[in-house]
Amino acid sequence: MSRRRVLLGAAALGALSGCGTGGSDGVGADGRVTVELWHGQSDTGRKAIQALVDEFNRTHPSIRVNAGGGGVLADAMLQKVTAALAAGSYPDIAYIFGSDLANVARSPRVVDLTKALREGPTPWSAYWKPVRDAITVNGQVRAAPALLDSLAVVCNRTLFKRAGVPLPEAGWTWDDFTEAARRLTDPGKGVFGTGWPGTGDEDTVWRLWPMLWDLGGEVVAPDGARIGFADQGVKALGTLETLARDRSVYVDPKPGGEQMYQVFLSGRMAMVPTGPWQLPDISAARVDYAVVPLPSYSGKPVTISGPDTWTVFDNGSARSRAAVEFVRWLTRPAQDVRWDSSAGSLPLTTTAAERPEWRRHSDRTPGLDVFTDALRTARVRPVHAAYPQISQALGEAIVSVLLGQDSPARALHKCAEKADAALRIPR
Repeated sequence: MSRRRVLLGAAALGALSGCGTGGSDGVGADGRVTVELWHGQSDTGRKAIQALVDEFNRTHPSIRVNAGGGGVLADAMLQKVTAALAAGSYPDIAYIFGSDLANVARSPRVVDLTKALREGPTPWSAYWKPVRDAITVNGQVRAAPALLDSLAVVCNRTLFKRAGVPLPEAGWTWDDFTEAARRLTDPGKGVFGTGWPGTGDEDTVWRLWPMLWDLGGEVVAPDGARIGFADQGVKALGTLETLARDRSVYVDPKPGGEQMYQVFLSGRMAMVPTGPWQLPDISAARVDYAVVPLPSYSGKPVTISGPDTWTVFDNGSARSRAAVEFVRWLTRPAQDVRWDSSAGSLPLTTTAAERPEWRRHSDRTPGLDVFTDALRTARVRPVHAAYPQISQALGEAIVSVLLGQDSPARALHKCAEKADAALRIPR
């Protein structure tokens, strides 16, 4: 399942200021507080979070966390939470995508975690900078970090060797990338040089941000009234245009990049920009692979991280305190490493990355260290209420270029018109 989907719920969330709190204060006759967790995980992730919840419940007898999950996967969590807030019956903790946090945090039912995390058992400075940036809205910490990743390029060694193309190394450029993709493409054998999601969703968009940042662009201009990548976007989209013109890119027509990954796993794609969550499937498919940092235009390392969150909602003081205690416990290095190793994510803190358990896991997973090292130069999308509209407009531009429907300049012009209009809406 893709971790990068954006769901639009800003209007509904903005109208919830009059909602009442959900349910009772949660204190039972025995004095124990029950906390409702909507984790949105499936399969391995669900088992991993349940094991951690079971341990917390054993070691914290005054609190019981009910990991019912919410009945939906993470991709649908925003809609589920929006409806629950409107009905006045919502969970204590929910898994919210980082790109949705700015809109969710507009609800007065979201608990301010500034003091809890900045003065918590895990030092604030120990969290990677992308984590700190992703959970901070207007100077306040509005959620606890749940998952961390970064973007790099996974290469099929066999296809590189067969085509006589040397494996890329750190410091390579986007020109190197497009040239390698062209040389690695073999239409007769159904082999593509690379792939890109083509539905226009956040999975399509977030891969372009490192390219724009590297060129000096920003998601939002300093004046806050327009996009900050009007010029840089044309060049970045030009790189995609080259891939499309060379027919070296597989454009995935389905959400989540599922078909793109299947093409790579079947040995018919040479390079795929992806995150650490994909490594278990690549290993299981017995692909002989290597991981290299993203290419750049400048030669300087740059990547993107998309942290997701545990957002805490106010169901009364007792339940709120218990929920905060749980998420602080969950993000401590000992628990974090267990969760990361199972969920296919990266350590939330530099402290967790240094733990022996993580180092052993990293040593057993070729290429995982490249994703972890990339966190040192990773950036995150701004936690901005208009981001979903910006993403949608840019996603449409990317798809139009990949499909040869628009030039980069025309596609970016259309994107700017829609995104700038969204930024001008008072919030």
